[in-house]
Amino acid sequence: MGNDGPMTTGLASHATPAERAAVGTAARKVHPRGDHAEWSPTTGRTDPLAILALQATTRVPELVPIRYGRMAVSAFTFFRGAAAVMATDLASVPDSGLVVQLCGDAHLSNFGGFASPERDIVFDVNDFDETLPGPFEWDLKRLAASLEVAGRGRNFSAVQRRQVVTDGCRSYRQSIREFAQMSNLDIWYSRLDAAMIAVRWGSEVGRGALANLERTVTKAKSKDHLKAFTKLTHEVDGELRFLSDPPLLVPATELFSDMERQRFEETIVSALRSYRKTLSGDRRRLVETYQFVDIARKVVGVGSVGTRCWVALLIGRDEGDPLFLQVKQAEAAVIEPFVAKCRFTNQGQRVVEGQRLMQATSDILLGWDRSVGPDGVTRDFYMRQLWDWKASANIDGMKVPDLSVYAQMCGWTLARAHARSGDAIAIGAYLGSSDRFDTALGEFAVTYADQNERDHQALLDAIAAGTIEATSGV
Repeated sequence: MGNDGPMTTGLASHATPAERAAVGTAARKVHPRGDHAEWSPTTGRTDPLAILALQATTRVPELVPIRYGRMAVSAFTFFRGAAAVMATDLASVPDSGLVVQLCGDAHLSNFGGFASPERDIVFDVNDFDETLPGPFEWDLKRLAASLEVAGRGRNFSAVQRRQVVTDGCRSYRQSIREFAQMSNLDIWYSRLDAAMIAVRWGSEVGRGALANLERTVTKAKSKDHLKAFTKLTHEVDGELRFLSDPPLLVPATELFSDMERQRFEETIVSALRSYRKTLSGDRRRLVETYQFVDIARKVVGVGSVGTRCWVALLIGRDEGDPLFLQVKQAEAAVIEPFVAKCRFTNQGQRVVEGQRLMQATSDILLGWDRSVGPDGVTRDFYMRQLWDWKASANIDGMKVPDLSVYAQMCGWTLARAHARSGDAIAIGAYLGSSDRFDTALGEFAVTYADQNERDHQALLDAIAAGTIEATSGV
């Protein structure tokens, strides 16, 4: 499947809606909707621990045990870190052939709230490290399996879990069919904010959940540059510096000798200067008003642990005007071996372009660059603001109705993202008006969650046997 030029289903861009719908209907004959229920480990399935070990070869060695420790905590944290494992598994079954820009890792914790340029909270996909064009259902299967795994972690019954999963899939199916009826510009302008959430799902969650939503929005608005300034920095000999909290936050002064640190900071400053070229003119001008002050290595997430992730402190008019930029390494997407080769020569650009295409609104300082590390290796990076009203759902505290609505929000969001990059008419025609696809993904989610539990246990066994080193509680 190609990924150069417009992402269509093979028809010319001027195809009529009827012709585009026919493509989706025809795809059913090649890969019926009910077949999406099927998955079983192939003969000679690649050992998931071998996949994780291969990823570790390009990561910071002393951080890899932290990744294993975080993945070992539960079946859900294992799932979060095992995007490469699931990509390999999804590639073993036939696909619909209907291509969109995939998130590539659309589990339920990779959705959340953040600030729009208009300074309100929007709900969207928020992780694009694995983005590439591919079959639309891969994102749905990743989401469905994550809902099943999370439901098991919450001790929901099998019936309750199935309802949550199918609610999320139904929301995607119905939403993509709604987008198929909309104009291209209306699709592009669509977004999910707090007001729309209240209107669309308020009657399902009740006043208590809406009050929790308002509290979440309020809390998110406090998670900004000034909070990062308070939590991450202090004054040393009259100068601002990052705090030391190893291994999660380690200033460059503790990682390198004085000479190495100076060379590294010069490299970072050069990269930040070059990165500005990937911004629009007005935003480039904004970044140019800030001065680099300090940099530290920061551990984030689960699956990303061990990749090189830096946070840079810049100052504007004075110390009360801080800017924190995350400088995060971008490697090849885990799905790339199974789809068309990425057309971007810089993996950071791949992430940024995919994010801009899928999100309703993106960080105004999102950009990319490439730099040579202290070890002499050239790596690709993307840059974004570290904290800008970030909001994450408390999955562990959700009851069944809450998780059901959250699943529906994720389904709507994926449908909107896919409608921006793929053919909503063809996908909507493929899915149809019945619940056959929803039911199939409900069955798939159970089967794959079973496999995920076996893979998680394999990790625990390897840690217990001493063949894998894991650091817990970090």
